[in-house]
Amino acid sequence: MMDLMARQETGTQSNPPIRSAAADQPRSAPEGPPARAESRTAAGTPAARAWTVRLVVAGIVLSALNLRPAITSLGALLEEVRDGLGMSAGVAGLLTSVPSLCFAVFGVMAPRLARRFGLGAVVCAGMVAISAGLLVRPYTGGTAGFLAASALALMGIAVSNVLMPVIVKRWFPDRVGSMTGLYSMALALGTSLAAAVTVPMTGVLGDSWQSGLAVWAALAAVAVVPWLPFVRDRAAGPPDGASASAAPAPGTGGDRKPHAREEAAEAPALRITRSRTAWALAVFFGLQATAAYVTMGWMAQIFRDAGVPAGTAGLLLAVTMVMGVPLAFVIPRLATRLPQQGPIVLALGVCGFAGYAGLYFAPVGGAWAWALLLGVANCAFPLALTMVGMRARTGAGVAQLSAFAQSTGYLISIPGPLLVGVLYQHSGGWGLPIALMAALMIPQMAVGLLAGRDRTVEDEATR
Repeated sequence: MMDLMARQETGTQSNPPIRSAAADQPRSAPEGPPARAESRTAAGTPAARAWTVRLVVAGIVLSALNLRPAITSLGALLEEVRDGLGMSAGVAGLLTSVPSLCFAVFGVMAPRLARRFGLGAVVCAGMVAISAGLLVRPYTGGTAGFLAASALALMGIAVSNVLMPVIVKRWFPDRVGSMTGLYSMALALGTSLAAAVTVPMTGVLGDSWQSGLAVWAALAAVAVVPWLPFVRDRAAGPPDGASASAAPAPGTGGDRKPHAREEAAEAPALRITRSRTAWALAVFFGLQATAAYVTMGWMAQIFRDAGVPAGTAGLLLAVTMVMGVPLAFVIPRLATRLPQQGPIVLALGVCGFAGYAGLYFAPVGGAWAWALLLGVANCAFPLALTMVGMRARTGAGVAQLSAFAQSTGYLISIPGPLLVGVLYQHSGGWGLPIALMAALMIPQMAVGLLAGRDRTVEDEATR
């Protein structure tokens, strides 16, 4: 798949140029486009550029695979972790809120780190942090150490969360939908894989929940490799000719497109907080993140408390997550073809209502159906990522919008999982928490309609 994507992104660059009869005619003066072609040739051979794109695609896919196993593997073993560390339901609720807190705190730092050290270096460091945190946290011996090691892994996830849309916009600006779909599909695959296999893998490893959690550090270590060649590259984007947008089809005006660094220099400064679209997207991001982290942190426990065996509960969570694999590829491509994304927002919200209603009235009888419906509703995440890329015209605008929407959104989502744990502990059941999640679908759809309007933050927030 990555080889196919690389061929698509490089277009015809990997083929040798075909000389036409016109090319052999003498010219009296040099022209602009040939000079541009010479600069591209100097940047590297077509084969080297193709391999560079393949590395970027591989890095995007492998990084995305690692952005959720730290959370869903814990959700599948939450009861064992609580027993092993002596956690109450309230503390477990705090634990499920830690991802949102870390994403908000560390995510806002990502653009500044990327400007100083380069996109590749920051994402590479993020993968190292994920691997180290996942390896250490099961063996810390206490709740405080477990939280600290989890925060290290989540810090790596946070910066990568923010920078992935920026990398897509910089390297593949003409394929934002397809590349966001590929990235989101890999993210959903990693999420569902961790939910599905953590419990059985723990059994294979001697019923040790520590081993069942630590094994995911290996996947993060693999994701470090594709980014190593980019660690010393502090450029804002790819070299000329390294992506599809650097060599667009004839007649598209691509030769007049500025280089990513020129684009960043020419982009107007934004007061992002003055943009209504940015605020709507941030609140939408926060509400969908609330639903996602409640699902990842508590859904398996909801089914287990209803009488579903632990292994089946893990599979139900995996079904919810795996729905994002095909839909995360389809929804971004569909979203980029629509002038407004409001209809998709409404469709996902209706699925969420139906799923929560099912969990409330018949958690066991229709368990598989509710898992499917909530899996569809959770695809608001790839839709939000796609809108981040669509609601800004420049790479610099996407970086600002991504950092603002994700950091603000994750701040908004912090109370959700914690409140669910407190309501569950004090009410003795899941009725109130599920009713709360169903009620939150209303404002999620409302702000999603506003965020999906056809406008950009540059139009609203330029100084």
